[in-house]
Amino acid sequence: MIDTASGYEGKRILVTGGTGSFGHIVTKKLLSRGVEEIRILSRDEAKQDLMRHEMGDARLRFYVGDIRDYQSVERAVRDVDFVFHAAALKQVPSCEFFPVEAMKTNIVGSENVVRASDQAGVKSVVCLSTDKAVYPVNAMGMSKAMMEKVAQSHGLNNPNAETTVSCVRYGNVMYSRGSVIPLFINQIKAGKDLTVTNPDMTRFMMSLADSVDLVEFAFHNAHQGDLFIRKARACTVGDLAQATVNLFRSRSNINVIGTRHAEKLSEALATREELSRAQDMGEYFRIQADKRDLNYSIYFEQGDPIQARYSDYDSHTVERMTVAEVEDLLLTLPEVRQELTSAGLAADKDFVRE
Repeated sequence: MIDTASGYEGKRILVTGGTGSFGHIVTKKLLSRGVEEIRILSRDEAKQDLMRHEMGDARLRFYVGDIRDYQSVERAVRDVDFVFHAAALKQVPSCEFFPVEAMKTNIVGSENVVRASDQAGVKSVVCLSTDKAVYPVNAMGMSKAMMEKVAQSHGLNNPNAETTVSCVRYGNVMYSRGSVIPLFINQIKAGKDLTVTNPDMTRFMMSLADSVDLVEFAFHNAHQGDLFIRKARACTVGDLAQATVNLFRSRSNINVIGTRHAEKLSEALATREELSRAQDMGEYFRIQADKRDLNYSIYFEQGDPIQARYSDYDSHTVERMTVAEVEDLLLTLPEVRQELTSAGLAADKDFVRE
């Protein structure tokens, strides 16, 4: 567990997949915390070069490599204190067509990160997961569910390990790469209709800033094998599209195109089985790993009646935002406010309520 008194001052941190949306914002935040060095491990040298010029900070070091290759990770993790493991294949349709690639990156690559971190004496590793890992119906979700198992197995197989490995699980991160919000805005700017797969589909909404807070919370509070979830509200995709249209005073219509490959009508952040052993920490749930060993005989005669008292933490059943509340949430995103300003529109609530 991280010493919260010392924080990140003088620490070396590795961010895998660091040129992505999450990597950018977490890197910026950590650079303001007095870190000694941040290492970015990713495959794309062009994105690394853009990030190098954008941030212009000598504390940043870039490693071209692939988490699928153990030696790449081993080289990047030497003398590192903390690891943010964000590298992954995240697009549901592409993982459906290339499931073995999802397995190599999300499962084997994650095992490389955990194993190399343990060998290097890293203090804490936080692995980023997704609500699609709960009751998964697609290759992306299945591979991320297995990533969680890889992370939790570290502590189960190494009870005296000095490297703490934990996971965080979150829903849709607004305005991250692959988010539908930039697509909606670009369609509005082009004068096109908004394409919606299923307007009744519900999703948890979280900002990039909230996702970073969740990871930091895990670093400061994690015990071996813990999984952390940030409590969140949900909305329908139809309401999200309508809120975007309202903010931009657009005349675009909403065009329903049908559900994509392997998408679910709703997503769950936690199962009732997980919630039955979860610790409520205010804005977050801490879910401890199942610590049972391979001797199951003591569990055969007695079940767990507590589980029956819980329901899944599902986007269809949690508090649902109204269109007006979604508008207010969108206005908290700097990217949306910037787009509104560029379009010559006021980016404030008084404007929205006119």
